Parts: sequence; C-alpha cells; structure tokens
Amino acid sequence: MTLSFFDQFMSPTYLGIPLMALALTLPWVLFPTPSARWLNNRVLTLQGWFINRFTYQLLLPLNPGGHKWATLLASLMVFLLSLNMLGLLPYTFTPTTQLSLNMGLAVPLWLATVIIGMRNQPTHALGHLLPEGTPTLLIPVLIIIETISLFIRPLALGVRLTANLTAGHLLIQLIATAAFVLLPLMPTVAVLTAILLLLLTLLEVAVAMIQAYVFVLLLSLYLQENV
Repeated sequence: MTLSFFDQFMSPTYLGIPLMALALTLPWVLFPTPSARWLNNRVLTLQGWFINRFTYQLLLPLNPGGHKWATLLASLMVFLLSLNMLGLLPYTFTPTTQLSLNMGLAVPLWLATVIIGMRNQPTHALGHLLPEGTPTLLIPVLIIIETISLFIRPLALGVRLTANLTAGHLLIQLIATAAFVLLPLMPTVAVLTAILLLLLTLLEVAVAMIQAYVFVLLLSLYLQENV
C-alpha cells in the first residue's frame, strides 16, 4: 500500500516508450488559437485578458531591458499552470511532480539571468556577492555564503514546485483512500472525510496556480537583479 501511493509519480510508459513528451505537448493542443477578428469569443477574450494582466504585473518592477523576456515568462506561466491544473484530473499524470523536469526548466533560465548580468554589468553582478560595509575579516566567509546562495536558487525553484505538488497529490490520495475504506464501516465519518477531500481539492487548485506564478515571479526577480 505504501508503494502504491507513489505509483502516480512514475513516468508513464506504453510498450516501453516513455510518454513524458506526450504529456508535455498535449496541453498546448487545448489552448484556443487566436484569430485576426476584432471581436473574439469569450474564451479567447478571457485568455487574452489574463495574459495581458499577468504580463503587466510581472514586468512592472523590471527595467525596459527585461521586457524582452515578456513572451518567454508569459508562455512559461501558461505552460506550468496548464500542467499543474490538468494533473489534478483523475487518471492523469503531472509532469511537474518530476524534479528532473523542474530542474530542466529552472537551471537554464536561472543561468541565462546570471550570464546576462555578467555580460551587461559585471561589476554590479559581482557586487551582490559582497555587501557594502562588510568587515574585512568576514569578507571571505560572506563571499562563500553568497556564492552558495546564488547556486542554490535553481535548486530551490525546482524543489519548491516538486515538493508542493507531490505533497498535495499524496494528501488527496490518502484522504480519498480513507474515505473509501471508511464508507462501509462508518458512513458518517466517510462523508465528513469526503467533504474534507473536496476542500483539499479546492486548496490544491489554488496551490497549482500559486506555484506556477511563484516559479515565474522568482525568475523575474532574478532577472531584475541582472538587467
């Protein structure tokens, strides 16, 4: 029983062929395609309003040089949000519960922000490693600490997204199993457990949206330090 709880996080395969690529590309098919008409349907209007508001809020604290990342950050937000939300449906696989995928997204984007900072303003980028007014004896220690904290950033991005989604899926499966087992024994307790499961599912919907936003927001903050 303990092992079966973690079977949902195994990468799906069919005839020995991994289906991770299919799980990553399928959400893009569900998005409505934009049209050249002045007036669109409600879905396209809502999608455009959401992307415009999100992009505006995300790029508000950035310098004009960071606005070049608007398309990339907005696309990443929609992509992560779609994967997280679709993963809450029954009999589906959530690719963002895989640490390898999240690190594959976090490391290149974080490294791009660091390279941009080193290329455009190397003095300012290296200045983050040593705060102004540091005592002479603490300079080597602070440089080591700040360097470690810099390299931990992509790990924190990937682990945060993986841990939150994995914990939520495990809680949903545990409570659903408890409600199913208690139904013939204690129906009243099973109904209360089912109500708790419904509330937890609503919470997980919010967590799926918030974690996608936090991932992109932290990337924009890292970009803000280097542009």
